[in-house]
Amino acid sequence: MTAFFTEGHSDPTVQPVPASVVAKVDAADTTLQNPKRAVIALGSNLGNRLETLQGAIDALEDTPGLRIKAVSPVYETEPWGVEPGSQPSYFNAVVVLKTTLPPSSLLERAHAVEEAFNRVRDERWGPRTLDVDIVAYADVVTDDPHLTLPHPRAHERAFVLAPWHDVEPEAQLPGRGAVAALLDTVTRDGVEPRKDLELRLPE
Repeated sequence: MTAFFTEGHSDPTVQPVPASVVAKVDAADTTLQNPKRAVIALGSNLGNRLETLQGAIDALEDTPGLRIKAVSPVYETEPWGVEPGSQPSYFNAVVVLKTTLPPSSLLERAHAVEEAFNRVRDERWGPRTLDVDIVAYADVVTDDPHLTLPHPRAHERAFVLAPWHDVEPEAQLPGRGAVAALLDTVTRDGVEPRKDLELRLPE
């Protein structure tokens, strides 16, 4: 079990978890049979961004066969692939979950949550109410064009790696290595922690 799921951990070698990380103990796993661990990245740059991210977390938790284990701090991020100032900034976060859903069903649920928040897919780097991206699923590595795992650009994105590292300092991105090491190779320019904001873990 990863240290951040444990309350009252006294090992002095374990790095402290940021106060805005919200996590459940593993007792909730008793509600699932043989669950797999997955990591999902959330992003929003239209409308009430924080409310949208919280709504996505709540909708994921309401999914049968899925339990959210931890929610990262919120980061504010400049949009990728567009002219500076041409779009609002994003709020980004990462959730760690356990699920009995196969990757394909988890993807379907991610798309359904996006659609519930009126996600529009008119352009690749266009603004959007909500992004729900599967970053990793267990140790699966696949280049299936329908769902590439892990996410093909996760290792390049500080707005994914930074919140994930906050939640799981020892995390590994399958096929790429330690998240901490990957984070050291990317720029954090335009990716700022929002310590004044916090997302709730559904009860």
